[in-house]
Amino acid sequence: MKRLRILALAGLCACFWGCMYVSGSEEGESPMRLTALDVGQGLSVLLEQGGRFALYDFGPDSVGVVDSLVARGADTLEWVVLSHFHRDHIGGFLELLGRGVFVRRLYVGPDLSSGFFRDSVYRVAARLAIPVDTLERGERIWLGGARFDVLWPADYAKVEGNGASLVLLGRYGAGRVLLTGDLDSLGERRLLEMNPTLSAELLQVAHHGSAGSNTLKFLAQVAPTYAFVSVGAGNSYGHPVQSVVRKLDLVLGDSTKLFRTDLQGSVRFDVSPSMGIVRD
Repeated sequence: MKRLRILALAGLCACFWGCMYVSGSEEGESPMRLTALDVGQGLSVLLEQGGRFALYDFGPDSVGVVDSLVARGADTLEWVVLSHFHRDHIGGFLELLGRGVFVRRLYVGPDLSSGFFRDSVYRVAARLAIPVDTLERGERIWLGGARFDVLWPADYAKVEGNGASLVLLGRYGAGRVLLTGDLDSLGERRLLEMNPTLSAELLQVAHHGSAGSNTLKFLAQVAPTYAFVSVGAGNSYGHPVQSVVRKLDLVLGDSTKLFRTDLQGSVRFDVSPSMGIVRD
């Protein structure tokens, strides 16, 4: 009996040190972990639930995204979503050949953009025999017990570039996570028209905090508890712009609830099925 008590105590200690953001989770829960990887001026969001991994955007090339995945044990990805075909969101995917990371399925949106990067994505997928599917509003994908609903683009929308960004609403129990890619202000307006009650606890700030996105109406409607910006230190665009930071501070009500990869490196959140977003 004493030995069992010691083992139980050791297990609790291991969970405390190894699960630094889930101390409030109920016994037996398996949280979904979301990590905004520090990829400089770009976006890559690693998702993990129940030992399975997926990726929303792959960041730019030449910043070591593939190496970061391997170091984190994410050498098999159930799926990769590329929000749109801009280099800072898809460049890392082009470096998969011979790198030891296996992708089971690739999802893209109905982005009408054409050119080198779009063609390169399809060439790499073909070389690696990765099935490719196009996602549109109304469809959903899963990662373990976590569900991701596609909110944009709609099948009738003729969009390209930033405005074509695949927007996913992740649902895991009580938790809601909104991934927006580089969605612009027009896309935000159309998204709200189709989803007038849209809300999420955690928001990926669109287009690295650009003034061309992140309208106050959109941010106020989503009303996140936490938000994160994936952005490069000292970037030439001035992202995130101060007007957007001020709007986020107003909506969040606490500047410490806005996280930036240029200031804090990779940022991790855990999503508890019963408690939602958990940050200690």
